[in-house]
Amino acid sequence: MLSPTQDRFALAAEHVSKRFGAIVALDGVSLDVPNGACIALVGESGSGKSTLLRCFNRLVDPDSGVVRVDGADVAATDPVHLRRRIGYVPQDGGLLPHWRVQRNVELVLRLNGNEATTERAATALSLVGLDPSRFGDRWPSELSGGQRQRVAIARALAAEPDVLLLDEPFGALDAITRSELQDAFIALRARIRATSVLVTHDLHEAMLLATHIAVMHRGRIEQCARPDELVGAPATEYVQTLLRRARVTHAVSA
Repeated sequence: MLSPTQDRFALAAEHVSKRFGAIVALDGVSLDVPNGACIALVGESGSGKSTLLRCFNRLVDPDSGVVRVDGADVAATDPVHLRRRIGYVPQDGGLLPHWRVQRNVELVLRLNGNEATTERAATALSLVGLDPSRFGDRWPSELSGGQRQRVAIARALAAEPDVLLLDEPFGALDAITRSELQDAFIALRARIRATSVLVTHDLHEAMLLATHIAVMHRGRIEQCARPDELVGAPATEYVQTLLRRARVTHAVSA
């Protein structure tokens, strides 16, 4: 694991397993996420990436093992309360189509009873590069795919969470829009301190955005390391194969 000091971890999974019928999604996975880190979960479809991510906000409850957020066992935490304090961005953004952009971003703030929801939502929109005076009154259907994902990220950030979970947030976008949002995410990470877990099937994206990369295969973590360590010393044959097939020969610098 990344460090033996337990109190440095914002998130932790300890020997977590999950089955969906005959399918083993997670097979005794352990992962520690240090405070302030951005860990990318990388692997093929069906490797367990999204299942592990969703264990942290209890959208999935494991069959065995322990999942912790800020040191607390999430199994003993009310799932609604847990989700309201963790930012979550699904692949499709998950915006409510019958709510305008401003109200979409205010969602968690309203549920939490926060004050100054309008101002805080406007700040979140500005953080992701959208002018609230231009976009706040628009419907989601009036936005491009990239703009909708920016709104989804703004909604996740509005309540200023300590943890941000992103499930392939850029996967369905065209190459130019995806590159623009990757740059926006890099700039955002420089301005906020939220611990982030990012699911992606794109190893190049993981190298660009993450402080650490966890390579998953058949429900297990093959290796978790910094990008340069992963490239310089792949721990398993699978990691070597993944790097070779992705044509990754060196760590990418943001």
